[in-house]
Amino acid sequence: MNRFNGKNIIIGITGGIAGYKICDLIRLLVKENFNVEVIMTKSACEFITPLTIQTLTGNPVYTELFTLIKESKIGHISLAEKADCMVIAPATANVIGKIASGIADDLLTTTVLATKAPVLIVPSMNKNMWENPVVIENIKKISKYHTIMNPAEGLLACGVYGSGKLPEVDDIFEMIKIVLSPKPLLGKKVLVTAGPTIEEIDPVRFISNYSSGKMGYAIARVAKRLGAEVVLVSGRTALKKPYGVETHYVKSAKDMLNKCKEFIEDTDILVKCAAVADYKPESRADKKIKKGKDNKLTLNLIKNPDILFELSKYKKKGAIFIGFAAETEDAEKNAIQKLTNKNLDMIVVNNVAEKDAGFEKDTNRVILITKTGKLPLPLMTKEEVAYNIFDHLKSLSLT
Repeated sequence: MNRFNGKNIIIGITGGIAGYKICDLIRLLVKENFNVEVIMTKSACEFITPLTIQTLTGNPVYTELFTLIKESKIGHISLAEKADCMVIAPATANVIGKIASGIADDLLTTTVLATKAPVLIVPSMNKNMWENPVVIENIKKISKYHTIMNPAEGLLACGVYGSGKLPEVDDIFEMIKIVLSPKPLLGKKVLVTAGPTIEEIDPVRFISNYSSGKMGYAIARVAKRLGAEVVLVSGRTALKKPYGVETHYVKSAKDMLNKCKEFIEDTDILVKCAAVADYKPESRADKKIKKGKDNKLTLNLIKNPDILFELSKYKKKGAIFIGFAAETEDAEKNAIQKLTNKNLDMIVVNNVAEKDAGFEKDTNRVILITKTGKLPLPLMTKEEVAYNIFDHLKSLSLT
C-alpha cells in the first residue's frame, strides 16, 4: 500500500542554477506514483527546457499566466485547486520576496495565492543573498503561512562555500511526505533504537549480527511524518540519517543503554527495534589477538545488560513500550513470553529465517502482538510495517 499514491504535487521551478536537480526530484515522485505538474517561470526556462520537464512528468508544463487548461479552466485556479501540495524549488530570493509581499504577477505566484494546499518553499541562492537581512525578514514572514526548508551548506555554483545550496533531493522528497502526512503523533516524543550493536573482542574484531537497521530507520521516518519529535539511537549501519530526526550513533549494548537513558524519562513511545548482542566478551584484548599454534580460540562470554528491563525503571506514566522479536522458530510463543516478561505494550515478531523478511531485506512479514490479541500482517515494505505499528496503537487507544 502506497499512502501517497495519486497525490497531486504542483512544483514551481524558478530561475536558479539548481533547477536541473529538480529533474531527479520529479523522477522520485513519479516512481512512487505521485502525479506531478510543473509551473516554470520565464527565468527557469533559461536553465532547463520545458520539454525536459514534460518528458519526465508526462504532463504539460505551464509557463504563462493567461493559459487555459482543457479550453475552459483558468490555469492558476485549476492548478491551485487540484494540488495536494505545492513545492517551490529552487525558490530564489526574487520569488520569496514576491510571496512575502503578496505579489501575483506570473502564473507561479498567482497559483501560490490561490491554493489552499500546503506550500513547501525550498530556497537556493548565493550565500550573501541568503544572509541578506531583507531575505531573512521575508523568510520569517512567509514561514507563518508556509513550510520553509532551510538550504544546505556546501560549495555553491558561484564558487563560494556556505549556506544557500539546494538541499539533497532525497531530503526534499522526504519533506514532501512530511508535509502531506496527517499528524496523529503531534506533541509525542518517540525514541527508536535501530541497527546492530557490536561487542569488541580486540581492536580489529567484534561480535555482531546481520541487522541492517532498515526497520528501525523506517519507524523513525514514519514517526517523524506523523508529527512526533523523534530521537533515533542507532548502531553501525550503512543507512543515511533520516531527514529531520535527531540521530545518535553507538557501538555496544552498554553504549546504547546509556544513550537511551538520556531521553527515556521524557519519552511517550519507545520502539526498541535494535538487534542488541545478548552477550559480550568477558574481556577485550588491548592488542590484536595473534593466530596461535592451536586450532581453537576460546572466548568467555558474559551477558549484556537487558536494555528494555533497565529502561522500564524510568518509564513515565502513560508511556508505551514496543519491542521487537527476531526469531527462527516458535516465533509467536517466544514473542508472547517476551511481551509478558518485559511488560511491553506491544511486541513485533518476525521469523528472520524467511527469505523475503527480516535482516537486510526491504520487506518484512510480522505479527503485532499485544496483551489483548494479535494482528498478523502480510508481506509489505518495512515502511508500511511502521505505519501499521502506529495505526495499531491508535486503534487500541494507546496514543
